[in-house]
Amino acid sequence: MPHTLAGVAIAETDRNYGGRSVAARKAERRSLFLNAALSVFADKGYAGSSVADICASASLARRQFYDEFGSREDLLLALYDQIQLDARIAMVDALDAEPSVNLRDKAATAMAAFVESVGSDPRRAHVAFIDVVGVSPRVEKHRVDQRSVWATFFESIIKGVVGDDYEPPGGYRWASTAFIGALTALVHQWSTTEPRPTVSVLVDLMTVLLNALIDDAPLRAGE
Repeated sequence: MPHTLAGVAIAETDRNYGGRSVAARKAERRSLFLNAALSVFADKGYAGSSVADICASASLARRQFYDEFGSREDLLLALYDQIQLDARIAMVDALDAEPSVNLRDKAATAMAAFVESVGSDPRRAHVAFIDVVGVSPRVEKHRVDQRSVWATFFESIIKGVVGDDYEPPGGYRWASTAFIGALTALVHQWSTTEPRPTVSVLVDLMTVLLNALIDDAPLRAGE
């Protein structure tokens, strides 16, 4: 319940402690738990980890954990979603900054941004493509839902590059499903291989796959 001072309500998130608001402190704790989960899940695997492990890594208390997350599974999903969102933001930013109008250059730029976001830190790839697999029906449904988000995202990205008139082989639904499936399998294989190929190998392969979807786009887009 909000505190009051001279009859004026003060929300908990507006209160300051040591010069920092409750909201800022809460955001910092959440970030610490997400970073701890990234390390713990990559080291022990999701199945082999515990809330106690995560709290120890974050140097925070169990009470603080449950202030932020309802369960370890909730934390896994929050971390998974953050990794996915970071990758999409990285791709959009990279394409916005790409000066070339050549479609293959843009495809390479998009894939390089994705791989840099997800693959430059192998722990992120481990969580996004290994730890979330087979955890529970709820997590599996969430993964399927995220694939739909990615399909919509790729459609918007491609249309932003080649125009609304272009449609890839099989239509966007099937083309996106094929590309996302290949991308997921490729990064999963890379994450579980030692010694793993360089990141540039992933970028080259994904660029070839993406180019296959837009190979005749210049003609259809009137370029």
